[in-house]
Amino acid sequence: MIEGKITRISGPIVYAQGLEGCGLYDVVDVGEAKLIGEIIRQKEGVATIQVYEDDTGMHVGEKVVCNQRPLSVRLGPGLVGTIYDGIQRPLAAMFSEGGAFLLPGQRTEPLDTHKKWKFEPVLAAGAAIAPGMVLGTVKETSSITHRIMVPPTVRGRVLKSIVPAGEYTVDDEAAQTELGEKIYFSQYWPVRKPRPYAQKMTVTEPLVTGQRVIDVFFPLSKGGTAAIPGGFGTGKTMTQHAVAKWCDADLIVYIGCGERGNEMTDVLTEFPSLIDPRTGRSLMERTILIANTSNMPVAAREVSLYSGITLAEYYRDMGMAVAIMADSTSRWAEALRELSGRMEEMPAEEGFPAYLPTRLAEFYERAGRVNSLCGKEGSVSVIGAVSPPGGDFSEPVTQHTKRFIRCFWALDRELANARHYPAIGWIESYSEYAEEVKAWWDKLDPRWASIRLEALELLKREQRLQQIVRLIGPDALPDSERLILTVAEMIKNGFLQQNAFDEIDVYSVPEKQILILQLMMTYYRKSLAAVKAGAPLIKVTSLPVREEIVRIKTSVPNDKLDMISVIESHLDEQLGNVERMYRKVATA
Repeated sequence: MIEGKITRISGPIVYAQGLEGCGLYDVVDVGEAKLIGEIIRQKEGVATIQVYEDDTGMHVGEKVVCNQRPLSVRLGPGLVGTIYDGIQRPLAAMFSEGGAFLLPGQRTEPLDTHKKWKFEPVLAAGAAIAPGMVLGTVKETSSITHRIMVPPTVRGRVLKSIVPAGEYTVDDEAAQTELGEKIYFSQYWPVRKPRPYAQKMTVTEPLVTGQRVIDVFFPLSKGGTAAIPGGFGTGKTMTQHAVAKWCDADLIVYIGCGERGNEMTDVLTEFPSLIDPRTGRSLMERTILIANTSNMPVAAREVSLYSGITLAEYYRDMGMAVAIMADSTSRWAEALRELSGRMEEMPAEEGFPAYLPTRLAEFYERAGRVNSLCGKEGSVSVIGAVSPPGGDFSEPVTQHTKRFIRCFWALDRELANARHYPAIGWIESYSEYAEEVKAWWDKLDPRWASIRLEALELLKREQRLQQIVRLIGPDALPDSERLILTVAEMIKNGFLQQNAFDEIDVYSVPEKQILILQLMMTYYRKSLAAVKAGAPLIKVTSLPVREEIVRIKTSVPNDKLDMISVIESHLDEQLGNVERMYRKVATA
């Protein structure tokens, strides 16, 4: 080990001499309390260290010990269902050992080293192996089958030995190669280094969330990247909660990065009590939580995103679809800004460091759909919340984020104030994954692409008409244009808005989503035909079927979609009668 001494302290940034033999991003024990730190710069014999714990009371002259390894997370059975801080310290275990407040230098193993896991081998001694190959499986939870894999760094090509089926801890040896390399039930991986894969593939399948405005209008693919920007109180966290609960990902990694303590408390208390709709068991059985609130050390906030995405990549390599909720990347960027200021670096726009775009790119580009080293297809989807001050989307974090994501769910303050949930605005939002997921939707319902574009165009026309209405009132518009306002209101209330407290409306299967929108657009086309035949608008909009269509979201369960065909027959009958009546009058 290499030892040095502290020469200067600037908040979480510490300067030390005597560490010339250490590498960049090596982990160090700082001071008498042995706080966890990381070397982020070496210059003229002085090492710059960012400390991941509160260093209040530290003195110049205290020693620094270099561990000569990069900051890494421990990967193995027991990750799922655990709540960690930004540097993978299990908070529940830390609480039981030290109480409500983290003690300086407190260390706890990331994985339970005493718990035994039932291992089922799939290979035998003498088998040829390669990095990423599966040695056997462990049932981590009722929802997750954990694959014990050959680490990517192993050089041996043949198994010399492998343990038989039985119960083992994460510290136990699982196998050994012909070169004498030992493979354990757990492995370490540097958080700043992306895990390798065999091939990156194009995205083809949407991440189904059950939220109609997302799935139909602005879809996110498995392996895609999305941002949810919005001001305070517009519903970023609630939208991420809904996606985390209802999306069809195999595993959820939720990163609370710099959020308020009470908001993170809600996550920690609600998630264990939520029921996974796919299994009927606790949602925590397929969730990993990383809690790094705004009152915790700022350096740990900066590294929490890397810790979370490394855990996601590990499960991706097993062939799982993983979804990451990063809440919020703005707080992470603020941590970068504070650390950059402490290091006396030249600031760029709004005080953020010049390398902010690079760091954002490094994070979002670790998402993707891949063919893993073990030959299985896996994906990491990243959904990052952005908290622009005052809801200003022109600020640097939002603008740079838009460069690296392909799905933008812009939250609208007016919708949020009107209690419209989710408050995703349909004018500023966009998704570049529509073409990639079109083939998937075509198999389900070939009308998706055309109806989606038709509805979006109608909403844009409604926005332009609203500007006229504000000036001269709706009565100055012809009936055909007032019909657009009526149908747009139907789409907003009966399709885009969802009630998270309604058992039926909280989640919509894709089949129901497209049937509702298709019926609304059919109503528009048939109503327009009736109006052009001479029918007054009030005659069309007062028909009972209009309310039936709006109430489909709460009246028709996901498993009884045939009820929608009954409402469609009512639509054909009622509007058909109106059109025929006024056509006869016109011809007479």
